[in-house]
Amino acid sequence: MKWFGKIFNIGSSRGRGGGRHLQQPVEENMVWPAPARSLDDRARSRKEEEDLDHAIALSLGENFKRPTGYRWRTGTDEDYAKALQDRRFSSAHPPYAPVPFYPRGYGVPLHNRTCGGCNQEILYGNCLGVGHSYFHPDCFRCHSCRYPITEREFSLSGKHPYHKSCFKELTHPKCEVCHQYIPINAAGLIEYRCHPYWNQKYCPSHEYDNTARCCSCERLESRGERYYRLEDGRILCFECMESAITDTGECQPLYHSIRDYYEGMNMKIDQQVPMLLVGREALNEAIVGEKNGFHHLPETRGLCLSEEQTVTSVYRWPRIGGHRLISMRSQAQRLPRKCEVTAILVLYGLPRLLTGAILAHELMHAWLRLKGYQNLSLEVEEGICQVLSYMWLDAEVMSCARTTPSTSSSASSSSYSNSSKKGVKSLVENKLGEFFMNQIANDSSPAYGGGFRAANQAVNKYGLRCTLEHIRLTGNFPL
Repeated sequence: MKWFGKIFNIGSSRGRGGGRHLQQPVEENMVWPAPARSLDDRARSRKEEEDLDHAIALSLGENFKRPTGYRWRTGTDEDYAKALQDRRFSSAHPPYAPVPFYPRGYGVPLHNRTCGGCNQEILYGNCLGVGHSYFHPDCFRCHSCRYPITEREFSLSGKHPYHKSCFKELTHPKCEVCHQYIPINAAGLIEYRCHPYWNQKYCPSHEYDNTARCCSCERLESRGERYYRLEDGRILCFECMESAITDTGECQPLYHSIRDYYEGMNMKIDQQVPMLLVGREALNEAIVGEKNGFHHLPETRGLCLSEEQTVTSVYRWPRIGGHRLISMRSQAQRLPRKCEVTAILVLYGLPRLLTGAILAHELMHAWLRLKGYQNLSLEVEEGICQVLSYMWLDAEVMSCARTTPSTSSSASSSSYSNSSKKGVKSLVENKLGEFFMNQIANDSSPAYGGGFRAANQAVNKYGLRCTLEHIRLTGNFPL
């Protein structure tokens, strides 16, 4: 800092070099001529001017090295440059002694600048001004990835800065089907669809672009993974496939456990009603053959037969080839009418808890017909059947939560040791059970949804036995 010292080393050096001492004017408005300079003074002045020019160039040249896109500021550098500019354009011998300029740390306080990142004082060098805050360049970091922000543009959320890409990653929702950012609609808003239970967010276009949907839990198939395809055209996700029941033989233990559940509530079904797992086409054909009954659209999953029919049932577990269930073995079976109930049919390939919920519903239809409950309205009959399905699911879900077998599944605990999930898998099956209960409780149809809510209210108030007795006598729910 030689040149800086020369600014203030004026008086004594002039005396030795032949310069004259400055005097104060004795009167106002008197002008004293500047003393003549010796050759040595002119040489020294020229040398000082060159040093000053060089220092100013160095100071101002810093601006050309600073990154663009930010409002870079300097601490003492600005003050140095201002002092040098003032000295550069003043006379070689000012009329008064100059006020000395002290850099930070020499006892003269300047306005402090505290870094918003490290909370340390910014003493020298470049700093970045953002709003009313200052940062060391390396301290201005993204609040998400913690890397320095050096781009021209960035995002602020509250007082936290972000890279624009990091901010978009945090705030802009991604489609859980195509894994792309959900597009903005014509109004400039982010519009997406969301499953009411699973909270699966996806682009609206996936409702019309033939994206596969699980026939059990209703979740859309995500890109990069393949759901299982059943031979009748239905699709199952991985979680539903884990506990899927795919043939009649495998379903028999579950069927008998639900019959035991009814018996435990003093609702024993004396007749041996056949139960068959069937495909979609066979179930639809059986529905057409039924004279009476109301069936839940868009797809019926179970049926309590009252007419004599020939039904094609699935009797052997199909093997898995890639992501398809192939080589399904089926056989035609004649179902004679020996009583009010011919058989119970359920779609194959559904998860264990959903299959059980359908069986519990259809068994209630069978119990009502076998006990002489006739000419019931759709709301009353379907509503009380949904209550029994909901009660069985609730018992299963609660038993999973306690990790102990419930009365409804104790008879088949050994047969379902592989299906009764443990650890993480039990939580998956338990979540599916809660979803199926949610479907029953929030069904929008008048018969299944409205009937369930009216029946459930009566059962909660008067109990199941009193509600059933009132239905037998009046054909309606007790108020």
